[in-house]
Amino acid sequence: MMRITPPKPFFFKAGPRAVLLLHGFTGNSADVRMLGRYLEKKGYTSMAPHYKGHGTDPEKLVKTGPEDWWQDVVDAYGRLKDEGYEEIALAGLSLGGVFALKLGYTVPVKGIITMCSPMSMKTTELMYEGVLEYAREYKKYEGKDEAVIEREVAALQETPMESLPELRNLVYEVKEEIDHVYAPLFVVQGRKDSVIDPKSAEVIYDRTESTDKQIKWYEKSGHVITLGPEKEQLHEDVHDFLESLDWNV
Repeated sequence: MMRITPPKPFFFKAGPRAVLLLHGFTGNSADVRMLGRYLEKKGYTSMAPHYKGHGTDPEKLVKTGPEDWWQDVVDAYGRLKDEGYEEIALAGLSLGGVFALKLGYTVPVKGIITMCSPMSMKTTELMYEGVLEYAREYKKYEGKDEAVIEREVAALQETPMESLPELRNLVYEVKEEIDHVYAPLFVVQGRKDSVIDPKSAEVIYDRTESTDKQIKWYEKSGHVITLGPEKEQLHEDVHDFLESLDWNV
């Protein structure tokens, strides 16, 4: 069996301005690695943690939940602070953007970028389909054959992911609180996103109190916009937004 090295969290040290990059539910640091490398070339430090249970066996994922993942986000922010980065911007994909908003009304941040982030959630059944899809992909990635994969996924189906209702609650809790976001904001949304309701982008844009905010629709992009056909444009737009912020360093 071919064992492939799974993606790892990263910390690309460049200049004194730091960007915390947050992946989505069932995602991992690979989803934001190209953006991190691009920002590094532009002199920005970036860090992408992995949430507990992510980037690893799906059997581990189903035993974790939003409280674990939020703690990982808070810890990553703390680590940047400990490493001497005083000014930190946030960029999050999907659930990562929800966490970026939550962090944005919890601690001081320089600016926030949300990318295809939900403000409503599908049923837990549909969310669980996403988990099973992740399980199939991960096992394929490990080099297992179809029969083994189907057997293991069937076994996983017997294990409910008890934290899925909490994940829905988290999204609605953040939606209620985002009028406490005042940091500069850039809302990114793929027009072809079929995973979340794209109208979520308008909710984020309308309900935050940031005076400096912008929203951009990417016509050819789906949900994982950081790996999509317009990623180069996205990189430039993210960089332009970061350059527009009022950094002290």
